[in-house]
Amino acid sequence: MAKIYAVGVGPGDPELLTRKAERIIRSVPVICTPTGTADASSYALSIVEEFIDRGRQEVLVQIFPMRKDQEGLDPFWEKAAAEVAERIEAGRDVAFITIGDPFLYSTFLYLYRIFRDRYPHIPIEVVPGITSVGAASVAAALPLGMAADRIAILPATYEDAELRRTFEGFDTVVLMKVSRVFDRVYAILKELGLEKNAAFVRRVGSGEEEVVFDLERLLGERLDYLSLLIVKK
Repeated sequence: MAKIYAVGVGPGDPELLTRKAERIIRSVPVICTPTGTADASSYALSIVEEFIDRGRQEVLVQIFPMRKDQEGLDPFWEKAAAEVAERIEAGRDVAFITIGDPFLYSTFLYLYRIFRDRYPHIPIEVVPGITSVGAASVAAALPLGMAADRIAILPATYEDAELRRTFEGFDTVVLMKVSRVFDRVYAILKELGLEKNAAFVRRVGSGEEEVVFDLERLLGERLDYLSLLIVKK
């Protein structure tokens, strides 16, 4: 039977794909890629475009709205799962590509839950990818951890009290989805005396990669959604 491959395509550099990821992307008849809105391009697709033969492979772009409140989004995920299942039932393998790793804050996890519940007969193979967390750590020359260091990875959208406790309780903190709440996070770092112990990294692995250590200059700016913050004590 055909199967679904969940393929991590890394943070942005096509050369950071694993050999297995490239092999699958080149060989499957269907490439499934997520996007936030109908008129938005797929960042995951842009990473692997050079490996796709559009004359031979179908590229299925699916809409996954990006918002904190998940209420009302089930129909999008159900529709996406049904479209993928239809192709697999017809005997066509599908590669669902996702930036980073499929099992770390990935769009694929919404489909994964549905496939486990509603299509348990369809095989799923997950192909890990290099995460933005690991790549950003290297770009900023900030090792994530060694020896007994404690590491936390979490969305920056947590409440202030929870973020404060995390900064106090861990040696390295990586904040995802930091763009919309950066000013609030910076205020907490300033309060704890950690504003000089951090790096802001945007679009790591791409031609637009940027690493910023002077966080104060980012205050009030409209920041890139594909960015994160690494804080080291």
